[in-house]
Order: sequence, then structure tokens, then C-alpha cells
Amino acid sequence: MSAGGSPGGREIQIPLQQGATASSLANAMPLSLVPPGVSLRQANARSHVEAPPEHGSGGSHGPDCGFLPVQGGFRDRFLATPEPKYCCEACRLVLCQPRQTECGHRFCDSCINELLSHPKPMCPVDMEPLFKEKVFRDVCCHREIMALNVLCRSHSNGCAEHMTLQQVPDHLNVCPFFEVPCPLGKCKERVMRKDISDHLGFKCKHRESSCEYCKHKMPLSELQKHKETVCPAFPVACPNNCSHSPLLRNKLSSHQQECPKSQALCPFQRYGCTQKGSNQDIRDHEAESAADHLRMMLSRSCALETKVEDVREELLERSKVLPGLSSRLAEMEKLTEELRDKNRLTDQKIVNMQKLMSSQSEKLLEVELELRVLRLLREEVGELRGALENLRAGLALLEQGARGPAATGSMETQLSRHDDMLSVHEIRLADMDLRFQVLETASFNGTLIWKIREYKRRKQDAVASKTSSLYSQPFYTGYFGYKMCARVYLNGDGMGKGTHLSLFFVVMRGEYDALLPWPFKQKVTLMLMDQGPPRKHLGDAFKPDPNSSSFRRPVAEMNIASGCPLFVAQTVLDTGTYIKDDTIFIKVTVDTSDLPDP
Repeated sequence: MSAGGSPGGREIQIPLQQGATASSLANAMPLSLVPPGVSLRQANARSHVEAPPEHGSGGSHGPDCGFLPVQGGFRDRFLATPEPKYCCEACRLVLCQPRQTECGHRFCDSCINELLSHPKPMCPVDMEPLFKEKVFRDVCCHREIMALNVLCRSHSNGCAEHMTLQQVPDHLNVCPFFEVPCPLGKCKERVMRKDISDHLGFKCKHRESSCEYCKHKMPLSELQKHKETVCPAFPVACPNNCSHSPLLRNKLSSHQQECPKSQALCPFQRYGCTQKGSNQDIRDHEAESAADHLRMMLSRSCALETKVEDVREELLERSKVLPGLSSRLAEMEKLTEELRDKNRLTDQKIVNMQKLMSSQSEKLLEVELELRVLRLLREEVGELRGALENLRAGLALLEQGARGPAATGSMETQLSRHDDMLSVHEIRLADMDLRFQVLETASFNGTLIWKIREYKRRKQDAVASKTSSLYSQPFYTGYFGYKMCARVYLNGDGMGKGTHLSLFFVVMRGEYDALLPWPFKQKVTLMLMDQGPPRKHLGDAFKPDPNSSSFRRPVAEMNIASGCPLFVAQTVLDTGTYIKDDTIFIKVTVDTSDLPDP
């Protein structure tokens, strides 16, 4: 990013900090390193890959969870000692996701978050107070750090490769010496990538094996438990210690039904019989107690008939109540529907009232602005009325003097003076008309919506160097705030000339500058509005450089412009929906949340 035009007509370069610049690391591949034949996505689904111990692993850091440290900066071994400007002021390690404070010092993202969590956060270098909204990403420093050369993180395992910090994730995805988790989910061991095949074939406790009895495949660690508990073909002895030879586990159940030593209950237990014993004893008992069993069944049958009759009577009584309940249910449904209709009407009334209140608020603001303009006009009209009275008095004197022939010379002098006064009043009236037009379009809340019509003609004028740039109408941070405007180069300026649309921000000399704090420090957001349904607006933001002359108190009509010569490419502008009906909209927003009252 850069800044606007210099006094010589060129645009000077100043830093432009972006609030949400995407870095190449945001799309880095995860470090779920897997053996040949297993895809990266499959490995991620099977197990969570832990980062090397010296770098940590944060589950909430997205795709770089195994690459970025959990706390503090990078602990990699750098080929050359990093410069002090690349070190965090808190942990003294090489900066990880660098953040810059308002006082100009750099910290790791995790370090600055820890400092900001204190009740009254202060910079440990100069003890200046820290504010979260004034801490921003240092993209340039981040890019330089990612270009530093480091040894492979697996150098202790024998890897002699070195690369830039940016290339570490890609290298670790193929490094044969990097320790990766076993692709079998239950195995917690980490082995070097080059040893994965040997580990899976001979050493892993969870490698696949087959049961020698049922031929079922399973992990080796579960084989013994499988044989002892569930294997259907494993030979087991009868639990009743009968004389039968060992039999297969899946045939044990049928054997127990025939085993002479197996204990059983009488089949008529559900009817009240309590006899128990071996299978042979139960068979003898059934033959001897047939009459007793029939009496038990008869008694149970009579009890069931009595219970069925009671249930039938209860159902008849309840069926008599059902019509009344049905009518009450219908009434309740009708009442519910009426209440639902009333609720919809109430909601509609509330929406209408909200719209009415919103429109009334806008009208009140418009009336307030018109009253301000009317007050100014009243003062001007009073002055004009006084001037007219003076003119009438002068004309009366002229008429009296014209009656005498000696007054001809003085009359001509007075007429000439009155002509001059009329010319002055015409100039003042034209100035008042211009001021009235500016007040009609002026904004006093720090936001400018700039509508540029006849875009194609103005663009051609810029290409032909007839009108290289356009200025917007002034806007203000408040009625007594900063005065500002925007400047646009439709055919680009500086490094963006001919390829980009360049957009700049200008601080202008205002009537209340003596009451405002300088230099100008408010955050500025530049935006090109998308007029299509996606509403994909193109925007950028920056914090003013307090040392730049662009943001000091203006001594001329306006300061040097500052902004972005490469704001948007002409190809993007022409192919999108940013131009509609030969018109574009530019929005400039100045943060007024922390601006003190003058």
C-alpha cells in the first residue's frame, strides 16, 4: 500500500496496514503426514496428528496446527542468527504471526493476546498502554520471517535438508526422517516415515492378524482376548464338568440343553411351579406332576378372565368421556388459531411502527441540517437587508442632489460606488449558493458515499490526461470535526497507472482545526461498492502514520493525499458488477469511536 500525491504532482509512498490480509500460510497443508498408499484426508479422519514436542499443537489454529507454536515464537534452528527486529519483545523468540502495537513494537500473536488479557495491559518495552483495536498484523515482517532459512525439524533424526520457514510444512510432508503417527488408529507410537513399512509389517502391536481357529482377521493386540472370550471355533470344556470331550464354543449352548449335569427349572414355572434340578430330574417331575400343572394353568386362566373383564368395563367408561374431550380440543384449536392471527397482526403493527420511527428519525436529522442552513441564510439576509437600506438612502440622496446642476459629478461617483457594491453582493450571493450546495451533500458522521456518474467519459479523459484525478465533496467527522475528502485516479497513478484504479484520502483545512487533536490518527477504510446481488465490496483500511505530513494540521487548503495506488485492477473493475448505469460508488469511512469532543 502507498500514499497519495506529493507537492510535485507524484504520489508519495506510506505504509498501509490491512486488517484482514490473507497470507500464504493461511492455505498451508496440515502436517498429518502419512505413509505411502494412505491419503492425507484419510489419515486426518483416522487419528489426530500431534506436532513435534518443541513446537506444540493447537487444535484451534486451523490448517497450521502442527506448524505454528501454541505459545510464543518459532523455536526452529536458523542457519543465520535472526536480526533483533524479527524477535518478539515478550518471549524473545522469532516472531510467530507478528502483531505491531501503536507504539511500534512487535509481539507474537499469542504473546500480545496474553498481555491484552491483563486488567491494564501495558507494553513491556516503553510501558505505554495497549489497546486491542490499535494492534494490527505486520504483514511485511511476517513475509520476511517466512523467508528465513532453517534446518529441517527432523535434523536430530538425521535429515540434513535446509529450507525457508515458509517451505517447512511442504518439506515435512515428504521428509523421510520426520516422525509420523502410525496410520492404525489405536497405535500411539510415532516412527520416522521411512520406517513406516517395517513398523506395520513386524513391530506394530495393532497390525492385522488372523485367528488360527475361526480365521477371523483382527489387530494382534486383540487376538488373545478373542480366543478366550468370543471365538466360535475355540475348543472349550463343559462348565458342568461332564464326561463329554472339549467342544467348540458355538456348540456349547446346544450341549447344555442335553448335558445330564446341567441345572434347569420346571417349564411350568410361570404358572407357579418351583421345582428345579438336573435335566433328568425335571423330565421325571413332568411325568409325575401333570395333574398339578393342569390345576395351576386353570387357576391362572380364571385370574386372567377376571382381569380382562375389569379392563373392558374401564374402557367403556373412558369411551363415554371421549366426545367431551374432542369438543374441548376443537375449541382449544380454534382459540389457538385466533391468538395466532392476533399475534401476526401485532407483529405487523410493530414492524410498521419501527419503519415509521426510522423514517421520523431521518426526517429529524434532515430538519436539523436545514435549520443550521437557515440560520446561516438568516444572517446573510440581514446583512443584505442592511445593504439595501443603505442603497435606498443613497438613492434618496442622489435624487435630491440631482435636482441641482452642480451635483452631477458627485452623482456619477455615487452611482459608480453603488455598482461596485452590487457586484460585491452578487459575488457573496454566488458564494452562499455554493455553500448551500455543499451543505446539502455534506456528511457529518465520518462516512462518505461518493457517486461518480459518466464513468466511461471520465475514464477516457483520465486516459487522455485531460483530467487525471477527481475530488469528492467534503465530509466531516462531526459538526465541529475534521474536514476531509477523497481523491480518485480512474486510470491509476504511480505504479498503478494504466492498470489499476487508485484511491486516496485527503485531510482538508477546516474551520475548527484549532480545537482538534493533531496529527490525525483515526482509522480510515476505503471501499468500492459492488452494485450486484453478491455485494462483494472491495475494501482496504489503514492507520495513519503520525510522522507523515499527510496527517498533520493543514496549512494549505488540503494536505498531500494518502491511500492506495493499486486499489483495484481495471480487469476486476470491468468484469464485475461494480459499474452499473455508467456509475460507480466509492465509500470512505473514518473511525470516530474514540474521537474526543472538541
